Amino acid sequence: MAADALSRVFSALADPTRRDMVARLAVGDATVNELAAPYDVSLQAVSKHLKVLEDAGLVSRSREAQRRPVHLEAQVFDLMTKWIERYRRQAEERYRRLDDVLAAMPDDVAPAPKEGTPS
Repeated sequence: MAADALSRVFSALADPTRRDMVARLAVGDATVNELAAPYDVSLQAVSKHLKVLEDAGLVSRSREAQRRPVHLEAQVFDLMTKWIERYRRQAEERYRRLDDVLAAMPDDVAPAPKEGTPS
């Protein structure tokens, strides 16, 4: 999955309704009607949300007799996790270096007086 695929995933998840649908699909597959039940929107609106999730690779649809369940494609989260983890590690390294600098500072350094107060 390329970088713009990652952008599509994050863009799809920017909408709270779609995030909620993903959370519900993490529990198990569901039909469009089942996904639409808690929302005060049309089935067409839910289908549009699902189309965005499908285009981003987050969900897929299959056919089981008369039922067309929507399935969460969990491997997409591995891509997101790897991307987030890279930046988390970089931030942790910066904090470690800051901790090292602070630890090397002498403890007996008096704080600088504030402006406008006598020393």
